[in-house]
Amino acid sequence: MKLCIKQKMFSWFDSYNVYDENHNIVYNVQGRLAWGHKFVIYDADGDEVGMVQEAKLTWMPKFRLYERGNYIGEIRRKISFFNPKYEIDHKDWTAIGNFVEWNYDIKSPSGCVATVYKKIFNFTDTYVIDVDNPADALCCLMFALAIDAEKCSRG
Repeated sequence: MKLCIKQKMFSWFDSYNVYDENHNIVYNVQGRLAWGHKFVIYDADGDEVGMVQEAKLTWMPKFRLYERGNYIGEIRRKISFFNPKYEIDHKDWTAIGNFVEWNYDIKSPSGCVATVYKKIFNFTDTYVIDVDNPADALCCLMFALAIDAEKCSRG
């Protein structure tokens, strides 16, 4: 399953539409005013299905994940020198990015979960998530949102 995350133009807060391979909107992501980044994720019917909330006052960047209002884990940036690395404690996943931080592989102990890559030459931030198991799509989307927000916070 492939998801395409496209940032909406002319938005006060980060907001995104997330499309499937057939260009149908699967999720709508709305940035919210908060201390740090906060994203609320809605399904195609308008029901809240997830939230990504940046934790402040931490040594390394950290984002808390919520699914249907329930805390499910967090994404933490790990210390690394060349390729960015993240730990996702919800499913014992890790993610390693390339040097320019546009492409990431999300891995579980049993193999690759998803590949996230940035499409260049677009007017707004656009990412593609290639997910092996559609049941993991929401968690992979939350990962991509947290990584993009973390990069924006740095510069």
